[in-house]
Amino acid sequence: MDQNQRASRVYQLQPNRTAIIDLFNLYLGRNSQQKPEDSAREPPNKTQKRVTALNRELPPRNEQFLSDFGQLQSQFQDQDQLRATTESVLISLVVQCCSHSPRAEFLLFALRSLSSINYINWDTLLPSLLSSVSNAENSAGPMNQAIASASTTPLSQTGILTSPNNSSNFQSSNPASPLPSIQGFGSPAQSATEPLSTAAQSPTKSSIRDNAISSLRQLCCKIVLMALEYNIKPVTHAEIFNHMLNWLVNWDQRQHGGLDESDGAKSWRPDKAVIDWLHSCLDVIWLLVEEDKCRVPFYEILRTGLQFIENIPDDEALFTLILEIHRRRDMMAMHMQMLDQHLHCPAFGTHRFLPQAFTSIPGEGAANLRYSPITYPSVLGEPLHGEELANSIQRGSLDWERALRCIRHAFRTSPSPDWWRRVLLLAPAYRQAGQPPSLGAVFTYDMICEATIDRIVELLKLTNSEVNCWQEWLVFSDIFYFLMKSGCIDFVDFVDKLVSRLTECDHHILRTNHVTWLLAQIIRVELVLNALNTDPRKMETTVKILSFHREDRSSDPNHPQSILLDYISSCQNLRIYSINTAIRDHTNNEQLQKGKQIDGWWRQVSKGERMMDYMSLDDRSIGMFWVVSYTMTQPACETVMNWLTSAGVTDYLPGPNVAPNERYTVLRETSPLPISLLSGLSIHLLCKLAQQMEESLFSSQVVPSIAMVETYARLMLIAPHSLFRSLFSHLAQRNPTLLSKPGVSLLAVEILNYRLLPLYRYQGKSKSLMYDVTKIISALKGKRGDHRLFRLAENLCMNLILSLRDFFLVKKEGKGPTEFTETLNRITISSLAIIIKTRGIAEADHMLLIQTMLEQILGNSQHTWSERTLRYYPALLREALIGRMDKRSLAIQAWQQVETTVINQCTQLFSPSADPTYFMTYIGHSFPQHRQHLCAGAWILMQGHPENINSANLARVLREFSPEEVTLNIYTMVDVLLHHIHVELQHGHSLQDLLLKACANLAFFMWTHELLPMDILLLALTDRDDDPYALHIVVSLTASYFGRRKISLLDKQELQQRVKLFCMNRGPPEHWLYSGTFKRVELQKALGNHLSWKERYPTFFDDVAARLLPVIPLIIYRLIENDAMDPADRILDKYSSFLAYHPLRFTFVRDILAYFYAHLPGKLIVRILSVLDLSKIPFSESFPHHISSSNPAICPLPPPDYFAALLFGIVNNVIPPLNTNSKEISSTSLRSQHKSPPTSQSRLPNTSDGQKSFYQIQDPGTYTQLVLDTAVIEILSLPVSPSQIVSSLVQIVVHIQPTLIQSSNGLHSSPSNAILPNSPSGGSTDSMSAGRSTPSTSGVNTTNFVSRSGCTSQQLSCLLIQACGLLLAQLPLDFHSQLYMEASRLIKDSWWLTDGKRSKGELDSAVGYALLDPTWAAQDNTSTAIGNIVALLHSFFSNLPQEWLEGTHVIIKHLRPITSVAMLRIAFRIMGPLLLRLAGAHSLFNKTLQLLLNTMVDVFGRNSQPSIPVEASEIADLIDFLHHVVHYEGQGGPVQSNSKPRPEVLALCGRAAENLRPDIQHLLSHLKPDMSSSIYAATYPKMVQNSA
Repeated sequence: MDQNQRASRVYQLQPNRTAIIDLFNLYLGRNSQQKPEDSAREPPNKTQKRVTALNRELPPRNEQFLSDFGQLQSQFQDQDQLRATTESVLISLVVQCCSHSPRAEFLLFALRSLSSINYINWDTLLPSLLSSVSNAENSAGPMNQAIASASTTPLSQTGILTSPNNSSNFQSSNPASPLPSIQGFGSPAQSATEPLSTAAQSPTKSSIRDNAISSLRQLCCKIVLMALEYNIKPVTHAEIFNHMLNWLVNWDQRQHGGLDESDGAKSWRPDKAVIDWLHSCLDVIWLLVEEDKCRVPFYEILRTGLQFIENIPDDEALFTLILEIHRRRDMMAMHMQMLDQHLHCPAFGTHRFLPQAFTSIPGEGAANLRYSPITYPSVLGEPLHGEELANSIQRGSLDWERALRCIRHAFRTSPSPDWWRRVLLLAPAYRQAGQPPSLGAVFTYDMICEATIDRIVELLKLTNSEVNCWQEWLVFSDIFYFLMKSGCIDFVDFVDKLVSRLTECDHHILRTNHVTWLLAQIIRVELVLNALNTDPRKMETTVKILSFHREDRSSDPNHPQSILLDYISSCQNLRIYSINTAIRDHTNNEQLQKGKQIDGWWRQVSKGERMMDYMSLDDRSIGMFWVVSYTMTQPACETVMNWLTSAGVTDYLPGPNVAPNERYTVLRETSPLPISLLSGLSIHLLCKLAQQMEESLFSSQVVPSIAMVETYARLMLIAPHSLFRSLFSHLAQRNPTLLSKPGVSLLAVEILNYRLLPLYRYQGKSKSLMYDVTKIISALKGKRGDHRLFRLAENLCMNLILSLRDFFLVKKEGKGPTEFTETLNRITISSLAIIIKTRGIAEADHMLLIQTMLEQILGNSQHTWSERTLRYYPALLREALIGRMDKRSLAIQAWQQVETTVINQCTQLFSPSADPTYFMTYIGHSFPQHRQHLCAGAWILMQGHPENINSANLARVLREFSPEEVTLNIYTMVDVLLHHIHVELQHGHSLQDLLLKACANLAFFMWTHELLPMDILLLALTDRDDDPYALHIVVSLTASYFGRRKISLLDKQELQQRVKLFCMNRGPPEHWLYSGTFKRVELQKALGNHLSWKERYPTFFDDVAARLLPVIPLIIYRLIENDAMDPADRILDKYSSFLAYHPLRFTFVRDILAYFYAHLPGKLIVRILSVLDLSKIPFSESFPHHISSSNPAICPLPPPDYFAALLFGIVNNVIPPLNTNSKEISSTSLRSQHKSPPTSQSRLPNTSDGQKSFYQIQDPGTYTQLVLDTAVIEILSLPVSPSQIVSSLVQIVVHIQPTLIQSSNGLHSSPSNAILPNSPSGGSTDSMSAGRSTPSTSGVNTTNFVSRSGCTSQQLSCLLIQACGLLLAQLPLDFHSQLYMEASRLIKDSWWLTDGKRSKGELDSAVGYALLDPTWAAQDNTSTAIGNIVALLHSFFSNLPQEWLEGTHVIIKHLRPITSVAMLRIAFRIMGPLLLRLAGAHSLFNKTLQLLLNTMVDVFGRNSQPSIPVEASEIADLIDFLHHVVHYEGQGGPVQSNSKPRPEVLALCGRAAENLRPDIQHLLSHLKPDMSSSIYAATYPKMVQNSA
């Protein structure tokens, strides 16, 4: 039925189509006689009127066409149908007659004539025409035959192309395959009846076909050029533009069916026909993008990639377009990049935030992408990264050197293994086929290999300069082992390159056996063993490995390192020989004989018992045991384990409540292995030891000794890259039921809470560990009687939550209510407040998730926060919490309703003569609402006399409760207690007496009978700071209340004694350095009655006093919030020795100073700093002097030298150095890294004696972070205003380059450097010389800085700008606002903008040069204030979290009103790169874009009157930039071919454009939601409708 309907439709169209065809055949001079068989195809309706056109023997004159067409037109009633048919016929004729010039000319004449009478609808004809052309070029088979016969036969009903639809879909040619062959296309000599062949065509036929296609495109371009004289719709412009660009990009796609493209492809050159249509195509494009009409924005050409087409023809017209594309693209890209983009290699001391969103990548993958350490700028200026991009980086290029800077810096600063995993690629030899590309990777194998060799060469140079760098070698070997084991380094290829480097380039530096030792570390790695066993080059590789041997010539032959290096070649020879005996001819017999000495020493000292006293080894014995660890791993492992078990076992009976048959067998204590011994053992032995110890710790029937647990912890700390494993996951993989065994979970949580917490933060695994621990808490919180593991896990979770430094979800899945306890919910809110206020919210999606997270927390929490607390909270949290209903009154009402019943129950339970049977009745039959008030009832019964109640029964009942019920009892009791105090005060009782009774009762609960966990009780009281007496119970706040009586809980002697006992039993805070024997504390003494009841498994490090470590800092926070500065000072003083055991005390100091900045008195700041071990923190030498002023109100501002020293410390320790490779590192500069600087007031921060291991700086984890945060602590501690500090830092940056040049006395090295790009020639330095500030204004004495930095003065000035931006980004928002004001002031005061005598050209030259790059200015000694300020702001922006970027608008607000194009460019240069960062934050992006559009209105508004007239063309780059950023934001990342602006952004731009001058408004006409003027709105109409 459908087929019959279509046939009927064709018949209805037939008469008018036939008439039109006949008319055109007549004017085209073609035979119009029908073939006989055509009569059979007459429609069945014989009565239908036949209409015929005029017929003449010769073609009539063209001038008569309109007259004849008019006669034809009058014969039809349906004019729309006739118009459509006419367009269809014309399109067919264009395709068929394109190669016949006279006929093509007539068709052009006909189109122009019909268009003159408005009979042609270009918006329907052009898309259909272009689609038909694409179909013709891609056609094959019968279509070829039809086209081939077109020029020799008239157009008839049976020989036409299918009429295309009026609305065309763009069908581009497939550039990967040539167009199919079309025989005799347009050739008048070709027979229509000649059969087609699908075989390969001859070159002659191919040439004919190519010429036909050229003619078709040429004619099509002429028609388009004609059409552009008329008003056509934007969607048609877009269609034309896409086709023209597709033709240009694929201009050289050969159309030879079956011809091998590789043959002659390079020698083929475009002929005249191709050049002609290329020129016509270019004419169309130029007309489309001309500024007068702006039919298509020029930006569309910029994002097409036309300039990157291969095989560019030798054509001046096309070359001119490509040059213009490059010019405008470069100008536009400048606004996308940070001013120091090519130098900006982010530090590992802080997270690097990317201006890039990846909405299609969920969860952890997206997080990894956001924290990529380096990006490569695209051709459009966008920051990109990923495996494919990294592989495209050319060796020796600027991006390659930036990448190597980053990797070399990583080797020196040891970021976590998690960082390496995210940014590295597997070596090509180890990649599996079909493995998808890594989106987060930014370094290739070649980069890693080169940087690794550079680090080896650098360490060899250090060794040869007689610097003790053994620690650096140990740290590097840990990373090297990790990279090799992970498959990031191809062992065979690495050895080849290392040999080449050391023999050809640096042959003189290999003087020791360090390289041999390094390779011996990895020789047992599986990938290395496979290479030495199966690789075809195994013999060659082995010989090269042996070639690294050098005779050791140490000045101290008995030093352990010397002994190891002396014997390591022998170890290596023995190992290689055991792998492949065929290598014997290449081995060193002397070294093989030396191996017998190792065996002899081992037999002598072990005497067959394989047990050694490791605490009494001399240096030589230590060195020899290190050697043994490389040759006899299993015996060495057994020896260590034997030492740890050498003291034997003993029975352990935890307490009187445990049956004798429930005894534990426990290893007796020995001394743990010292870290100095462990650090020199082979990594392979460390791995075996870790495995063996895990077996003993978690699978053995014997309880391990503290020494074994401590030794295990030390293993994890000394090799964090090689040995780290997520403990819970690792144990579950070994045995899924292991964690359910008695004691295993307890031991695992103890190790994590008291030994490995900083390690997990360093590894970036704190969040995953928090989720694992939450599962334990969730499983236990409702389980009766299981208090010990629950409270330990809860305390670990407290520490984890408070250790996090960026946003986190309370549930891994992100959905549903939190599984936290009430205590953890409250701590989570406090931790979020600290994170947001001190570090900000890093990402836009985090800002969206925080509301959901708060709902999850608050849905399970009954707490309300006091006004005193909320006033310090960040606005985001304060607004969410301030309206929360206070439920204390409901709690009191609930108490009053059950008070009588609860008191009666408590009387029966706790009276001295209580019925023993009532206990079981109460446990089994009491209601939950009664049980939750049990402690409150007991507290009421005490009446200040705890002896009045039966404590044994109370303890028994509480132990039978679930942990959740005990927690609820504590919070309920606190509410009742405080309410009772208020009631008693109204009855005339003394506050002092009431508080004394309260403290006595609580002391009974916590210490006398140890019934309740004191950490939870103290937190419960502290959180009730909205009650005036809650904090008084915790800390004595006002001396007038109590005189000298210490009645607060923290002042109680019982607690002081408990803390003192803990410190005595625990040993020194740096447990890894303790060489004595640990003492196990009895279970009841360590945990108290409540937690130890019926517990059998002994403790290791756990203690109820240790549970206070996360609590004391929170109490300090609460005291300061309540303006209790003196009590906070007193508590810090009293518990300073205890806080030394806090695993993250450095972070605590940094965060509390930032959180309460400008609210802390100087005395309290000094007290807070005393929490630290000041001797191990790299403070500036003059820092104590600046904070110890007796009168802070008149404390002078530190001199500029002080602030310069802080910046130089960051340059030397945090920012990746600029040395291009290790060859450029001099021995002097290397030695300077290991020596202390000379003493002076401007001395740099204390430098280390070399690279530190992780265990030495567990908090904050890396030395770079330590130096950076130390500088932050110093600035936050200074008793001067933020404006003074910011002004001093900015002044240094503004004048640093000329200051450094002056200080170096002209002896600085040449500015040419592979890291620094060449300065553009012809820079207008004359216009910048006048009026520039002199170097002396900075006040910095930099004579010593340049020499110590190892950089030229030009390089150092750029690094200082980065360092200043990085430092300022770590400071609170008070400093940010001051920076914005100071920056805008300096820009507005610049002589460029205030000197009215300067010409416009001179001003534009000066501003343009300054905004290119400060590095170029540094090389030419033409550094300018504006250039340095903008570079500083960009460095600052790149390190800011997303949340804090909103404050950046202040800069532009201070610069407005903007009255010149120069200032407009400065505004765009400052804010432009930020728009990329905001692509995922739509609201903030819109605000920033609106701000920039407003600055354009200031200069080019309808009512603006600039002093110098400015043409719209002068800001073409800004127009291109605006087009690009709206596409970038619409895509949510780098612009793709299908990127489109969001409707809201188009509406915003449209509203702003209404206030601009008509000529500027015209250039932005496409950034509107108007389908009649915008190709974007017209191309995506649904998008605009959705917006409406």
